[in-house]
Amino acid sequence: MIAQTHSFQAEVAQLLKLVTHSLYSNPDIFLRELISNASDACDKLRFEALHQAELLEDAPDLQVKIEVDAQARTLTITDNGIGLSREEAIAHLGTIAKSGTREFMNRLTGDQKSDAQLIGQFGVGFYSGFIVADRISVESRRAGFKPEQAVRWSSAGTGDFEVEDITQAVRGTRVILHLKEDAGDYLQAWKLKGIIAKYSDHISLPILMPEEKWQDGENDQPGQMVATGQWETVNKASALWSRPKKDITQEQYDEFYKQLSYDQEAPVATTHNRVEGAAEYTQLLFIPSKAPMDLYNREKAAGVKLYVKRVFIMDDAEALLPVYLRFVKGVVDSSDLPLNVSREILQESRAVKAIREGNTRRVLSMIEDLALNEPEKFKSFYHEFGAVLKEGLGEDFSNRERLAKLLRFASSTTDTLSVSLADYKARMKEGQEAIYYITAETQAAAARSPQLEIFRKKGIEVLLMSDRVDEWALSFLHEFDGTPLQSVAKGAVDLGKLQDEAEKKQAEQAEADFKPLLERLKQTLKDKATDVRATTRLVDSPACLVVQDGGMSMQLARMLKAAGQSVPGVKPILEVNAAHPLVRKLESADTAFDDYAHILFDQALLAEGGLPEDPAAYVKRVNALLT
Repeated sequence: MIAQTHSFQAEVAQLLKLVTHSLYSNPDIFLRELISNASDACDKLRFEALHQAELLEDAPDLQVKIEVDAQARTLTITDNGIGLSREEAIAHLGTIAKSGTREFMNRLTGDQKSDAQLIGQFGVGFYSGFIVADRISVESRRAGFKPEQAVRWSSAGTGDFEVEDITQAVRGTRVILHLKEDAGDYLQAWKLKGIIAKYSDHISLPILMPEEKWQDGENDQPGQMVATGQWETVNKASALWSRPKKDITQEQYDEFYKQLSYDQEAPVATTHNRVEGAAEYTQLLFIPSKAPMDLYNREKAAGVKLYVKRVFIMDDAEALLPVYLRFVKGVVDSSDLPLNVSREILQESRAVKAIREGNTRRVLSMIEDLALNEPEKFKSFYHEFGAVLKEGLGEDFSNRERLAKLLRFASSTTDTLSVSLADYKARMKEGQEAIYYITAETQAAAARSPQLEIFRKKGIEVLLMSDRVDEWALSFLHEFDGTPLQSVAKGAVDLGKLQDEAEKKQAEQAEADFKPLLERLKQTLKDKATDVRATTRLVDSPACLVVQDGGMSMQLARMLKAAGQSVPGVKPILEVNAAHPLVRKLESADTAFDDYAHILFDQALLAEGGLPEDPAAYVKRVNALLT
């Protein structure tokens, strides 16, 4: 059939231009990507052959072959995996990548080293071949198809690619790179073997190259490497996790992690274990040093790959770790699951439940070890992942106490996220009966909140919480080590033994003396506040807003509303400082009373991060009183 010419999709054309001109500081990455693609093709065939053994045809041994032709200046990567149909060649190699070429383009920063690590993460690794090649040909036949149903795809990496039907006796894919003039190093076997050893040594199927042996020269002629006509395996051809821990260096673990995650930095912690018991499996798990940009997307794919008896089953096996540990990367290889495992089996299997629980315990142990023995690493970890760790308070009841011990907060005595609940409890004042905290949109807003005034006056530490998840998470943690947690912005302030009798009597007297004024305020603000009462929690401010114990805070209501969720109306309680001049002035106010009342409420709302319901009316009232 005559070759047909197609145009690349716009995003792919743009990507190719970047790849060929500016993206990579390390061109060796292309071989890693093409070998990874070949390995994935073999994994897919192995999995499909569990149901259709005939797909293996007469070649059940899966492998990748790499060979060079110095005369033709070509480098060829061949696999006998699943292969491509004509339609798949057009779809996969010419249009937007399934995992998001457009998103890949949006994530580019201009930092060559950083950007290079994104290539495989977004499924566009094939295009990295154009770093070293000015033309690429792909010849492929899908497993189960007839020899005459093979396809050849070719492109010079510009705006077009050609597709034609060919005949190919064997299944699988052959990627032929026509190397650029400055890419001659990749015609050297030693160069290719070095790259394979660095990036692809763990690939769990053999990577073969033509065997060469040294032959001494004769009659004063120099010696040279001579092909033997045999193939040799140039990688260890064993999955890293299946090897004994004592035989693996930390550098090898780090390199495997980088290959697995497309991260350019080493992990902050690694664990590798063979687990026996309710379920038998091997776990190799990593905690990254930096959070991905989509960390807060709870729908994002998990980072753990599932193998069964070293047969790849699926990427992103979300059933193997709870959602709040979605930042963990790694591999789990089970001996107990059936090879034809499905997502339904993953959701229901008792063995998978045991693996999930074991993985969770192991990850929490890694984090606890950082907290106990490597405080600087733990500080860095918590800065990156502390917010999502808190999600576990509401999702993982069995590990709630362990998670609570790992939480760190700023407080009214320190700006850094360094205060644990145990630290706080150890320095509670004598007679203090609760762990006090406040939530706000920012740490600065929490620190400046009027609700803290009485606590500062008495030298009582208050934890400052400003992560979006805090209020939701804390609703599941009512006490720590027997001491209740109390929001200073909910309910009446009760300092228990820390409040002397004189203060209590003063508060009761203020409530009685101001009863007519409080009733009038309550009537004026009935559409905004559920109650108005005198308070002892304020020292310098005239008023503040609080909500009932167990009620939804105004901050949480604003967050939910901003997220597009339906939120019931939240009417707070206005607490006024009877000793403040502005409140005293209300007693003598007559015609301006309503304006003063609304200004008092709106200023309290502003102080806790909200906005007046009618900003224009607020400004008008203030201007009227100032002129």
